[in-house]
Amino acid sequence: MRRNRREFLKGAAALTATVAAPAAAAANALPTIRLGKHQITRLILGANPIYGYSHFNRLYDQHMRDYHTPERVVELLKSAEANGINTWQSSYDERMVSDLGRFREQGGKLNWICVCRPTFLDNPALVAEALKHKPIAIVQHGGITDRVFRAGEFQKSRDLLQRVRQAGVLVGVACHNPAAAIDRMESEGWDIDFYMACFYYVSRPKDELQKMLGELPLGEPYLSGDTARATAAMRKCKKPCLGYKILAAGRASDTPAQRRAAFEYAYRNIKPADGVIVGMWNRFSEQVAENAALARTLLV
Repeated sequence: MRRNRREFLKGAAALTATVAAPAAAAANALPTIRLGKHQITRLILGANPIYGYSHFNRLYDQHMRDYHTPERVVELLKSAEANGINTWQSSYDERMVSDLGRFREQGGKLNWICVCRPTFLDNPALVAEALKHKPIAIVQHGGITDRVFRAGEFQKSRDLLQRVRQAGVLVGVACHNPAAAIDRMESEGWDIDFYMACFYYVSRPKDELQKMLGELPLGEPYLSGDTARATAAMRKCKKPCLGYKILAAGRASDTPAQRRAAFEYAYRNIKPADGVIVGMWNRFSEQVAENAALARTLLV
């Protein structure tokens, strides 16, 4: 009898949690913007910490990967949903597909924005593979944008984006240098629904850096003036834009005040129709809840 009672209480608790999660998400709902027919929150969960893209070093990458077991990834996605975030952005690969599937099997409802890796440029079949997992949008990776701009291979990019358009989902382009990329694509009338704009030009060519600084930094460059250039490009563009790396891959988040300043700068300097993507992990603090609460405060 005691065992049956324990099983009953366990089942009741699980049912309560299942019912409570959507209710909590609704109560905590964040302000939204419109992408096509979708309403997405102005704070979107990114995936770099989940899959070990720290933008610091390989050791930090490994710490992130080791922590994010499949079970913890599902917990993170559920936390995002419970805290009013309704969209997850991540690059396409087998591990991500597995995590997304497990989350959905447990009742998760987050929208998914798929960022296609550089391999998509030369392998058209990958668009069809990504579509099997029901993204609301497929976005050209910033690395592809860098490549086509530097090599002048613009038609390859347009062919990829046309395949996405024909697939019936929203078409997006990510760019590390939005001041140049967005301006060119918009002036030439590219068939794009929205942009993902990096706040820092982290892939700036070495010769350009040498000319600007007189020397080369170690690792990725995070120049403070890049944020103004990126947000100016976002404001100039009439289409929705999603800013990313607003915390400079963690460099601008050492203290709550620094993190608040970065969020405040982002929301103050982008359009009301724009949002931001932020990578989060809950190993040392409840970053999802903290960031969602901060966004909610700033967007009132």
